[in-house]
Amino acid sequence: MLDTNMASHVMRGDIKAVRDHLDKDALGGEIALSVISQAELFYGLARRGHPAALGKLISAFLGGVDVMPWTPAVAWCYGDLRALCEADGVNLTTSDMMMAAHAKAVGAVIVAPDEAFQHIKRHLVGLDDWTLRGNFP
Repeated sequence: MLDTNMASHVMRGDIKAVRDHLDKDALGGEIALSVISQAELFYGLARRGHPAALGKLISAFLGGVDVMPWTPAVAWCYGDLRALCEADGVNLTTSDMMMAAHAKAVGAVIVAPDEAFQHIKRHLVGLDDWTLRGNFP
């Protein structure tokens, strides 16, 4: 499950290691996105005044990924995960916590260049950063 920052790198194609991951691994696999990240992409589009080129880029990207809905099971996982993290003294942004819970609830690895997820790595199914060179077999 790509976080929003990684989705942006995928759309821009601006990091060779991310392109290499897509070429090597993702073409035969499944790339998912939380509806939370979809909302953040739409927010970024609106914040920039809905430029047509960016809108087309986002639409094309969303057409090629599985956008996963927020469900009651995900909400339950969010409550548990947030309580665990707060007990550990760790607070993430609401959207990062929601994406982490979403990935955990559906059994997905979070793919993110965001170091915030490192603080809760032990509570996740998995965490990967495609921006790092040599991070895949």
